[in-house]
Amino acid sequence: MFGTILEKIEDTLHLLGCLGLIVVVVLINADILLRLSISLPVQFQFELTELYLMPALATLSLSRVFRVGGHLALDFMPDHLPGLLGVIVGKLRLLLPAAFFGAVTWMSGKFALHAFTHGDVEYGVIDWPLGWAYAIVPLGCGVLVLRLLFDALKQGAPEPTR
Repeated sequence: MFGTILEKIEDTLHLLGCLGLIVVVVLINADILLRLSISLPVQFQFELTELYLMPALATLSLSRVFRVGGHLALDFMPDHLPGLLGVIVGKLRLLLPAAFFGAVTWMSGKFALHAFTHGDVEYGVIDWPLGWAYAIVPLGCGVLVLRLLFDALKQGAPEPTR
């Protein structure tokens, strides 16, 4: 049950990340075309892309990409080792990244909470609330942590990465 819910969350976040890429492409191209054709830039596109869309592109798809084996990996040992050593190494390959991304989630979550509670704003063409911008990273990394822990704690040996 938890695995199914996690998959739905991952798929939804991945869709949002992909939509963010489409928005980046549309805004940048609109800015270029409008600057060249009628000297009217899309003034907010740089700030929106920098603060909201790039972090979404970088983090919202992390968990789904890991789940489907689309990530880059440097393999220096076989996927499966025999016996208890294989189980331990397989679980460590998931738990160590979970610890790292857990730390990223914690620290970025602290930044987001601080920005929300203090009303931090990036002043520009539009005054952008930073809490929402900062919340994207702990959301994406936090779901990856859940995926890594879920895979590590499943019964039996972990499946090899694809």
